[in-house]
Amino acid sequence: MALNFFDQFMSPTFLGIPLIAIALTLPWVLYPSPSSRWLNNRIITLQSWFINRFTQQLLIPLNPGGHKWALLLTSLMIFLLSINLLGLLPYTFTPTTQLSLNMGLAAPLWLATVIIGLRNQPTAALGHLLPEGTPTPLIPILIIIETISLFIRPLALGVRLTANLTAGHLLIQLIATAAFVLLPTMTTVALLTATILFLLTLLGIAVAMIQ
Repeated sequence: MALNFFDQFMSPTFLGIPLIAIALTLPWVLYPSPSSRWLNNRIITLQSWFINRFTQQLLIPLNPGGHKWALLLTSLMIFLLSINLLGLLPYTFTPTTQLSLNMGLAAPLWLATVIIGLRNQPTAALGHLLPEGTPTPLIPILIIIETISLFIRPLALGVRLTANLTAGHLLIQLIATAAFVLLPTMTTVALLTATILFLLTLLGIAVAMIQ
């Protein structure tokens, strides 16, 4: 029976139980837990170096007051990075191809930043709704447009992540299917297709890391 290409994006179930929870907890199982010893093994040392450098690069643009978000931002970024990269493996499921998960992560974080901005710097937060030097007749229209763009931001970012990962996985599957079909009859074309598939896989890894 020929399966639909979009079946890979369906949330897998077993006995009617969604297995997305296992896919979400798998990345944390793969990371070794640091020990209390002075000298750790090479894997934990490499992991600690990567997390420290990653956190440092993430917090460079932020002022010292924003460093309190280091744990949340670093954990979320490493979590999403691990899920996206694991989703490139064969016979795996990528939870970030589900819009519900992306919106579940995007909406609370977006709402938290908006509320904190209004609480700490209300004038500056409201000032973003109106660009400086706007002509007087355009002020009401621009305020409405900026307000709509502010509220639609988490939806746009969630849809972008979902669409980019879905399109990449679907394109890889289509080219891989074409390579297998052409291999018995047109070997040269199949090898060229496999080369394109390899380059597309590298692009998929880059997209998984950037998104």
